[in-house]
Amino acid sequence: MTDFCPDLRDPQSNQAEFTVSELSSALKRTVEDSYRYIRVRGEISGFKRAASGHLYMTLKDESAVIDGVCWKGVAGRLSIIPEDGLEVIASGKITTYAARSKYQIVIEQMEVAGEGALLKLLEDRRKKLTAEGLFDPDRKQNIPYLPSRIGVVTSPTGAVIRDILQRLTDRYPRPVVLWPVLVQGESAAQQLAAAINGFNNLPKDGPVVSPDLIIVARGGGSLEDLWAFNEEIVVRAVAASTIPIISAVGHETDTTLIDFASDKRAATPTAAAEMAVPVRTELQTAVMDLSHRQFAAMARQIEEKRVRTESLGRLLPDLTTVLAGYNQRLDSAIERLFVAGGRMIRNHNGHVSLLSQQIKPPQQIVLEGERRLTRESQSLSNSVQRFLKSQRDRLKASGDLLESLSFQRIVERGFTVIWDKSGNPITSATAAEPGKTVIIEFADGKRGATIAGADGKKDEPVDPSNQSRKKKPSKGKKKRLIKATNISREGRQGELL
Repeated sequence: MTDFCPDLRDPQSNQAEFTVSELSSALKRTVEDSYRYIRVRGEISGFKRAASGHLYMTLKDESAVIDGVCWKGVAGRLSIIPEDGLEVIASGKITTYAARSKYQIVIEQMEVAGEGALLKLLEDRRKKLTAEGLFDPDRKQNIPYLPSRIGVVTSPTGAVIRDILQRLTDRYPRPVVLWPVLVQGESAAQQLAAAINGFNNLPKDGPVVSPDLIIVARGGGSLEDLWAFNEEIVVRAVAASTIPIISAVGHETDTTLIDFASDKRAATPTAAAEMAVPVRTELQTAVMDLSHRQFAAMARQIEEKRVRTESLGRLLPDLTTVLAGYNQRLDSAIERLFVAGGRMIRNHNGHVSLLSQQIKPPQQIVLEGERRLTRESQSLSNSVQRFLKSQRDRLKASGDLLESLSFQRIVERGFTVIWDKSGNPITSATAAEPGKTVIIEFADGKRGATIAGADGKKDEPVDPSNQSRKKKPSKGKKKRLIKATNISREGRQGELL
């Protein structure tokens, strides 16, 4: 298909018109077909990383600019990390962005444009990290004199690890833990930082324990070859390490940023091994020399003490002469002790004899106690008898008085007592309601009875409406009639008025 564009010089052309979308598509195909793969050199400006992971930037020179975009999948494979002011060579294809009528380069690869740009980037990064304090001498740790375990971060296939192991074996063999990494390439910086952080995160006990010292090493190379050791992620990992680190990157003239952040810099990997451990034979020689010197000093001190002791011994008096006076004093004291002890025993014997004469015999004490107990028992018995007699007399008088006041004595004289069914006495006419069953107690027995009305008849149920018309009994003539029923064992019945 051939793209067609109307002749703008002929305003009366009868050609079909393009829509904006059709024109944008035509331009996009033309640009992408013409520039399928190009390399553009320029300085990065306005760099930003979107939340999606895509990278957006502008490449510029003295007179022109072009937008650049690097998709997320490609951004993780770039050999360098883009930043403002870095001069790079970006490889990719040119395309258009129809929404804004702009053209841009879709970056697939990126590299620094020349060693001069790398050195400028290195110097700028060094100043930045220095300002943050990552290279301060106060942050550096002391290298252990004789580490029990050494961790090495380097390539497992290069000559560096063999040189380090050989040098450690010659000087002082120590256990070595190798963390294999790439020391050059796109992912080298991430692997180096991960190895340093991994050593710091190892436990103190386990199958693989944390080392006492870390050596980060690689052989010599160009500035581009050593660039992974200048990456900010690696420098920050070295500065944050709690385990002392020796950097041994390149040859003596090579300098990387981790040399400033590490606790010690070695000119070569072999020199790093020499810094890590002392020479075993030199240590043995030093220990033997110190042992000889210590033995000689001890022998000399013992001889001086012996001579001094002998000199002091000559100044001491004869032991027999010194002890003679003390032996005599001891004999005199022992003799006085025996005399005083006999006298004290005799005095105590006399005192005991005097006390024994004042003590009554046990038989006499027991006999006197029995007599006293007999007297007190007789006295107690008499008191109890008198108390019981007085209580009996008092009880008899109270009984006689109670008997004389008993209602039964009154009943025997011809009176009666009226009880209700509950056994409570009825003592007033108010309590003797008509129709109530009572018990009358006589002197010779009890009879049941029913309370009747005042006229001797049983009370009928009262009509409340007629109650007010009944005549009240005259004062002084009110009385109660008791209808009694004989409830004797013969079954006879009678009435009492």
